[in-house]
Amino acid sequence: MRIREIAAVRVRFGYLRITALLKREGWEVGRKRVYKIYKSEGLEVRTRKRRKRAAQPRVPLNTASAPDQRWSMDFLTDKLVNGRRFRVLTVVDQYDRSCPTLYAAHSIGAGSVAETLEKATGRSGLPKAITVDNGPEFAGQVLDAWAYQRGVHLDFIRPGKPTENGYIESFNGRLRDELMNTEVFFSLEEAREKLEKWRQDYNSQRPHSALGYQTPLEYRQQSVQTNKQTHPPVKTSH
Repeated sequence: MRIREIAAVRVRFGYLRITALLKREGWEVGRKRVYKIYKSEGLEVRTRKRRKRAAQPRVPLNTASAPDQRWSMDFLTDKLVNGRRFRVLTVVDQYDRSCPTLYAAHSIGAGSVAETLEKATGRSGLPKAITVDNGPEFAGQVLDAWAYQRGVHLDFIRPGKPTENGYIESFNGRLRDELMNTEVFFSLEEAREKLEKWRQDYNSQRPHSALGYQTPLEYRQQSVQTNKQTHPPVKTSH
């Protein structure tokens, strides 16, 4: 019954994520048992087959070794029930896969991008670098001037190579699959509320396979604790 309840709410979760959630709730179950029930209940997630792609970055990308060191940023587009389109600025931390902010508006220019990033600095400040594509909102003078003033390096991918910003591509896929494709938005305000609710859940409740089925928040806290144990503060004498 609990597996069905989770699957009803988390409509795009597979059996491995459901297993992680069950264990977090205290259920003593293994993934084989969950899979057997999951399959017998007909809860398998249907996925579309994709063509294989050989597009891989030829130059190794810099990777983050700590939280809030490198972010990735991009846009998603959707529409309200009345047909009016809106955009969503998506941002993800490359280290712990957390989402610092999601911002939705009918039109998002470079000034709005800078303002949104400023509001997202409450966690640990701005990152050292942000990976972006060559869209006009990111490649123009407004964001360039902001980044220079704030000491942030804009790391542009090569044109036509979205795989070079794989972190945000993967994040956008999850956001599209788990929220945008399953919800109806009657107003921009409602879209913003649902996006923020999803963001909070994504950061603090959703198990992430790349993080050993920890949440981004758990992974971040573990990283901070490990860093304190490895590099304890140096005591100075006066």
